Amino acid sequence: MTDDQRAEEFDVAAGQNHQDEPPQYGVGPFSIREVALVGVWLIAFVVSFFSIDEGRFNSVWTASILWILSIGVPTVAVFLIVLRRLSPTGIRRVGSLGIDQFASVAFSVAAIVWLQLVWETVAFGIDSGRWVRTWVIWVELALMLIGVVLTVFAPLLPTLGQDFRGRAEVPAHRNARPIRPVSPRPAAPRAEGPAGADFAEYAPPAAEATAAYDTTTAYDTTTAYDTGSAHGTEHAGAAPAAEAAPRGEAAPVTEAAPAVETRAEQEPAAATTAFEPAHTRDTYEAVETPSSTAEPAAESSSRHQAFWALVPEERDVVDEIGIPVFRIGPTAWALVIEDRVDVFVVRHEDGRIGYLHDVSGVTRG
Repeated sequence: MTDDQRAEEFDVAAGQNHQDEPPQYGVGPFSIREVALVGVWLIAFVVSFFSIDEGRFNSVWTASILWILSIGVPTVAVFLIVLRRLSPTGIRRVGSLGIDQFASVAFSVAAIVWLQLVWETVAFGIDSGRWVRTWVIWVELALMLIGVVLTVFAPLLPTLGQDFRGRAEVPAHRNARPIRPVSPRPAAPRAEGPAGADFAEYAPPAAEATAAYDTTTAYDTTTAYDTGSAHGTEHAGAAPAAEAAPRGEAAPVTEAAPAVETRAEQEPAAATTAFEPAHTRDTYEAVETPSSTAEPAAESSSRHQAFWALVPEERDVVDEIGIPVFRIGPTAWALVIEDRVDVFVVRHEDGRIGYLHDVSGVTRG
């Protein structure tokens, strides 16, 4: 529905508002204020055809585009005032301005133009001692000031203000209504890295993993696995014999040593090295347990997976500093692009992104 159609609906109830005010009398269909304004304009229009310069004929109609603001715009304003009475369904406004508002602007601008001409004439007369403009500028300035009184200050005057009382209330033009608040532009979404990248801090450091293996004896290669080298063979045979000699148990230990040595000869050194932990080889590479990153990766994947959510009541979705960006409610599903446990990152259908801090009672779709 357009603004004009809404105004027509309000015009139906205009008679009820008029009954609360005393009757307004005028001249025919025009009020007293409108008749006075038309009279002032008519005199100014006739006087505008006289010359404004001394010594040669030069009216506002022949002085470039001076006529547009000095007399042309007030003429359009008076024409619209007359047309409003003769054709109520005709032009109702000029842009976002009502007819009376446009008339106030027109006569105010015209008065300033004529005041500028008077000011220049007086200043030049004081400097040179002679006048270069005629009486026309003085008469036009006085008439335009009267027009300002009949348009701008008329609602404040007792008799002329009657024309503005008891008017029907209509919706304001959309350009004349209060402005909408401006919301800050949402920040651009961050580029998501590979799954588990944000949870790398949960993986145990390499030093801790190495220390965990160093504190155990299951991988002590000097006694069981490092049999591929001469030092390992000698240590494997000599150390048990030295320990068992005082106790009289050298024979069993001596038999076990060749068995270990025979086994080392049968198995290649590469196969022995394959069963050694990474930190027991000739390198210092860190050892990571297989389960150190599996759980954070799965958790990251579940949190970064978008889903639909339905809140039980209207809730605000705010930006980084807490200013509401938009609202979601129980009548429509909202797209959650990231689950941060106690905060949801929600994307609106128009592309705006905000944060929902109240995630209680949310239904996941």
